[in-house]
Amino acid sequence: MRALILLLVSLAVGASAQCACKYLKWATCEQTSTCTCTVQVVNDTAHPVNCTTLVSKCHAMKAEMFQLTRGKGRFGGKPTEHAVTDDDGIYDPVCERNGAFRPQQCNNTNQCWCVNSAGVRRSDMGDRQLKCEAVETYWIRIDLNHRPMNTTLNVTNIRTAIETLLQQYNLNPSLIEKVDYDKDRRLIVLDLKKRMGDRTVDLSRVAHYLEKEAKNLTLLTTPTPLVTVGGQPMSFERATVYYVDETPPTFTMKKLTGGVIAVIVVVALAIIIGLLVLYLIRKREYKKAQVH
Repeated sequence: MRALILLLVSLAVGASAQCACKYLKWATCEQTSTCTCTVQVVNDTAHPVNCTTLVSKCHAMKAEMFQLTRGKGRFGGKPTEHAVTDDDGIYDPVCERNGAFRPQQCNNTNQCWCVNSAGVRRSDMGDRQLKCEAVETYWIRIDLNHRPMNTTLNVTNIRTAIETLLQQYNLNPSLIEKVDYDKDRRLIVLDLKKRMGDRTVDLSRVAHYLEKEAKNLTLLTTPTPLVTVGGQPMSFERATVYYVDETPPTFTMKKLTGGVIAVIVVVALAIIIGLLVLYLIRKREYKKAQVH
């Protein structure tokens, strides 16, 4: 009987160990007929998440916002001129049932904005009448500045390491458009790109996990080194992510800060004054020529 009890306990412990969310450390999992995982969100409800793969960026951000509201601290070179960065930081997003970002996002003051499929703002701020369409991000560039290492680094071994990582993230390495490396700046440039019109691959969640890992803010339950080259784990000083959408963003001059606008005004005035001075000098020289 004692042996049977020990066996049942060990089986229960084993099942509990298997029923865990590998890809989101804030998730709570319960073993019933299946392993069901949820995360707490800002309105104190349990939100179901799929832990068999990377959790969507929208669901990960909602879970992160819950941590922030509980006082647990913040976790938080353009490829084309239309690329945008996530300058607005973390917010509590509205997610569709499949984990996608709703195209229109709003805050508690009824201020709204449009986002791309990566949840990054791509319009000026407006009210709830703001019209937003679903826009897909098809190209993501990730700039990673690593700390000094005592091993030989080149594009080949860095690409191999990144391919291994992406396979662990369940992303096909064929989506790697390019890997560049500048050893003097210790800069890795990784381009992930899918075919325009493709809605089967979500690049944003991979970029989100990579950015968090690079900033030592892992979302994983059991963290592992992000990139290992020559048997040595690579650590990072900075990570910047750029997003390129299928259609350019709709920012206007309202996006410019007061400082930028002031600079533009000063430069414009300087040009006008310069042209006026040039006109007066030419006019004086013309009068002198008439007198002689």
